[in-house]
Amino acid sequence: MNYILFDGTVRAALLPFTYTRPVADIRIGILTIREKWEMYLGSTTTTLTEEYLSDKYPMVEMEENIMINASFLPNKNLVAIISELKPNQAVFRDDEVVAFYTNDTQDAVDFDTYDIIEYNDDCLFVAHTWDIFGKNDEALRHDFQLITEDRISQPIPESVNTLSPENIFIEEGAKLEFVTLNASTGPIYIGKNTEIMEGSVIRGPFALCESGRVKLATKVYGATTVGPHSVIGGEVNNSVLFGYSNKGHDGFLGNSVLGEWCNIGADSNNSNLKNNYEEVKLWSYETENFAKTGLQFCGLMMGDHSKCGINTMFNTGTVVGVSANIFGSGFPRNFVPSFTWGGASGFTTYITKKAFEVAKVVMLRRNVEFTAQDQAILEHVFEDSKKWRKE
Repeated sequence: MNYILFDGTVRAALLPFTYTRPVADIRIGILTIREKWEMYLGSTTTTLTEEYLSDKYPMVEMEENIMINASFLPNKNLVAIISELKPNQAVFRDDEVVAFYTNDTQDAVDFDTYDIIEYNDDCLFVAHTWDIFGKNDEALRHDFQLITEDRISQPIPESVNTLSPENIFIEEGAKLEFVTLNASTGPIYIGKNTEIMEGSVIRGPFALCESGRVKLATKVYGATTVGPHSVIGGEVNNSVLFGYSNKGHDGFLGNSVLGEWCNIGADSNNSNLKNNYEEVKLWSYETENFAKTGLQFCGLMMGDHSKCGINTMFNTGTVVGVSANIFGSGFPRNFVPSFTWGGASGFTTYITKKAFEVAKVVMLRRNVEFTAQDQAILEHVFEDSKKWRKE
């Protein structure tokens, strides 16, 4: 069967992260949503997404296809139902389509002609940016079980202090000595070719993905995910780094999400709690206004390729777009549009030529090419986000 992951109705609510990727390639837990579905299905997937992303994330359509809403995270029960779908059957949950079997063009789908299967069991649904850290605990536990089932961990080094070592899984090539791992509060997954430096104290649930690093004497609270080739230091609490991002120095990052190719300067901090303890409101690209999150703790949402200088201070519930460069004293405003340059004293446009030069250098350091596809995507984001910048 040919499986296609589509963005669903919540793509705009997941900006700025979906500016540069389909919903399927958001990381929550240990794996991306796509990686979860592919492991459960035992099959590769392609993507139905925005046209400007389709060159990098193409769709392969065959005569018979099962379309899956990438906002839903898989579990055994849901996958079993989807795997058994027949032509003109669809799975719905709370009026949201989860999956459907089709051999028509996507513009021609009419669910009034479908046999509807209602799915009422529990499953994780990512509908807002803050769900990425808010539901990371549960997603990480599911992924840990999926990845480690019937496998044997590498031995825990003798110098490592542990609580509940049965909840710790270490992949080949990982280096860790003289650290403390407390897995009594949730599982701890340490990926291939990773390093946790001496003096670090980590409380689960926690995932350090392939080639990630934890710097000296880092303090980590669950539920935190450090994506592939990412670096953390200082104090990190309930945050998700998608991949290739750095928060390598002292300073606090809490209840936050960083996309790819982000860099947090030394001694930078974000607030995750308002002084008056009120509910945090967060900028919504969907409504073009500040939305209630229902959360008391909510920190920083930073899109791909954005960076901040040393000693940057982010207020509670700050959203930073794609390819922004923030520096200077004081708090920048809590919505920083894409391709802006500046800080609390004001912003100017970060022209694409300069932004692309930086992206090329940054990516080359990790032996990743900044491709023509990457450039075209960022050029589209630059144009699409123009209305929020003061040109």
